[in-house]
Amino acid sequence: MLDVARAAGVSLKTVSRVVNGEPGVTAETAQRVADVIGRLGFRRNDSARLLRQGVSTGSIAFILEDVADPFYATLARAVLDVARSHEYLVLAGCSDENPVFEKELAQAFCARRVDGLVIVPAPGGDHRYLVAEMRMGTAVVFADRPATGIDADTILVDNSGGVRAAVQHLLGQGHRRLAYLGDDLRFFTSQERLAGYREALAQAGLPVDERLVFTSRPEPEFVRQALTEALAGPEPATALLTGNSRVTILALHQLRTRNEQPALVGFDDFESAELLDVTVVAQDPAAIGRAAATLLFDRLAGDSRPIQTVRLPTRLVVRGSSTRRP
Repeated sequence: MLDVARAAGVSLKTVSRVVNGEPGVTAETAQRVADVIGRLGFRRNDSARLLRQGVSTGSIAFILEDVADPFYATLARAVLDVARSHEYLVLAGCSDENPVFEKELAQAFCARRVDGLVIVPAPGGDHRYLVAEMRMGTAVVFADRPATGIDADTILVDNSGGVRAAVQHLLGQGHRRLAYLGDDLRFFTSQERLAGYREALAQAGLPVDERLVFTSRPEPEFVRQALTEALAGPEPATALLTGNSRVTILALHQLRTRNEQPALVGFDDFESAELLDVTVVAQDPAAIGRAAATLLFDRLAGDSRPIQTVRLPTRLVVRGSSTRRP
């Protein structure tokens, strides 16, 4: 601004008035200042201005796992939409499932004095590093998975309830040998979904055959080997429950080349599920994002309720893949 004032031959206060749209400057002077601003490429530093005034920086940050994943892309869009409605900017970064990257991103965003954070936590992290920031007034909401080491607002999905509904549906079709193919158990969601599978079988008075339980990262070889084991032997599985859309899609690829065609229910809806006639436990990533961002802005507006943990419902969408009987 000093450079603009010198070049335009006016006071610093005059430049400030022009930049901030304040009255008290003639049209001729305002145009001269505007011409100099254009020539020098000056831009107002909103963050510095707001910090000087001791008010909000008008920005939040969002840390997610992988923006290329359709689930998280939908969740992220909902966060952006809520922030836009509050006229806030959103800074975003991907942790790549790495708690070290997540911590570095969160600390970098806090150093830029964002007003709040929405975090999809990476597995294996410790979120006590956020305690000081939260004490200073930074609002923090966790989405899809809870924080570790601290109490914080969290938006979750009824993972175990969704799987229980899927198992009950398959039992209703006459199946008693249900295989479960889930994601890596480092993830909170994977733990809850496997727990739902076990709970549903126990409620039905059926034992859990550990030979039909498979959990690992969703890679083609893992799914191929799991299906080979689950569908072999004198008592093969007649139904299959997959723990997320990536496992479901890999299983569908494998089943195309096999004679065995078990009934199938997948957790998570996906773009081609209706076309492929796949029964799913659907969750709403947009609802997760909206709920997380709305709670964050409630906190920024002064909401002092006790820490909230909200569980959003799932929905069983029955299609043809689960109607095959044993």
